[in-house]
Amino acid sequence: MAKKAQVTVRQTGSAIRRPKSQRDTLVGLGLGRPGKSRTLEDTPAVRGMIAKVAHMVEIVEEQA
Repeated sequence: MAKKAQVTVRQTGSAIRRPKSQRDTLVGLGLGRPGKSRTLEDTPAVRGMIAKVAHMVEIVEEQA
């Protein structure tokens, strides 16, 4: 069975004074405070969530 591609994201900015939809997107990614990071499956849905809050997160690592 092939390994699933994964992406590690880290929250760099605060969700304070951001629209509720952006705060909810961070929660959906498993983030919530600056400095927290998560390794997620690399799917189009996750990539779309990252794009929505790109100004508050950074991609740390991509694994194939």
